[in-house]
Amino acid sequence: MPSWLSGFEELWVFLTIFAVLLCLFILLCYGCPYRLGNSILLLFTLLFGMMIAAALIAEDDAYFVLYAVLAVLVMIALVPIMLIWNGVLMIKREAFGLANILSLLTGLLILGGEAAVVVFVLRGAPSSGNGLTGGILLLFGATVFYAAALLLSFVLYVLVLPLLPHRKRFSAIIIHGCALIRGETVSRILGARVEKALEIYRKSGVSARLIASGGQGDDETISEAEAMERFMLGKGVPHEAIVREDKSRSSRENLVFAERRIEELGIEGRTALVTSNYHLFRCLMLAHELGIRCTGFGAKVAAYYWPSAVIREFAAVYLQKKVFLRALIGYAVTVLLPFAVLMFGFSG
Repeated sequence: MPSWLSGFEELWVFLTIFAVLLCLFILLCYGCPYRLGNSILLLFTLLFGMMIAAALIAEDDAYFVLYAVLAVLVMIALVPIMLIWNGVLMIKREAFGLANILSLLTGLLILGGEAAVVVFVLRGAPSSGNGLTGGILLLFGATVFYAAALLLSFVLYVLVLPLLPHRKRFSAIIIHGCALIRGETVSRILGARVEKALEIYRKSGVSARLIASGGQGDDETISEAEAMERFMLGKGVPHEAIVREDKSRSSRENLVFAERRIEELGIEGRTALVTSNYHLFRCLMLAHELGIRCTGFGAKVAAYYWPSAVIREFAAVYLQKKVFLRALIGYAVTVLLPFAVLMFGFSG
């Protein structure tokens, strides 16, 4: 065991800190699941736990450093490789398009950032002859690492959020629509959402109402709400249990118009929100912004489809003005400021 964790008291201090971080994360997940800060807290909690695990396994300081470095190197190497592999798989199974190559492009970008850092290290400290080139390489690599850390924290939170247990009985169950196949058929993604909603409906009792929310797209012959209604009727759900909301054209409108239908019908009690697991966090953020109190449930999607979908959600969340400004401040503090200090030290 490393010297800094060799004592019983020191071990308990670190375990206590880890337990506090974990409990705080769980409390925030239930109380404020829409907070983006939860994802950062989750990342730090996991990193702290990994550090303790490495320290418990290691025999001394040297082994601890070795295990920690190996773990970081493995993660650094695997992340871009897995993203590139997924991007190729998406092109093979779906089609070539921007939405389907996001994981490929992200993997290549992260790999480029890692390569820039490796080149910087191999070149040695910037000197008068290579200061500009070395500085550019370091800044590019650090920028990519910062964005990758935000993405990793987001991915981990999106993975964990749908797994949290919740209450089982609800009065209204909002189902978020999505594109139909050939303009009228429920897709696998939408079908999984409806099946998840039906699972909640059966546990909630016959008084619960299913709010099928989704308008008609330009390339659709019927509304997504009507397609979902047909699907549920085919599953034996009584017609009176289904409420159709067929005006919405976005995730925000899904929530606004569905909530309006709930108020019009005088439905009282708890509301459940059902969408795909990769989409759940952003829906909860929107619900909070709109003042809609609900509990979120995420339906599973195909494993190969999930990475590209999460990257789209990551972009949609971080391109919001307030979120982007906070991320920019974090970038200035954790990347630009240390970079400026480091380059000033080298030049001196």
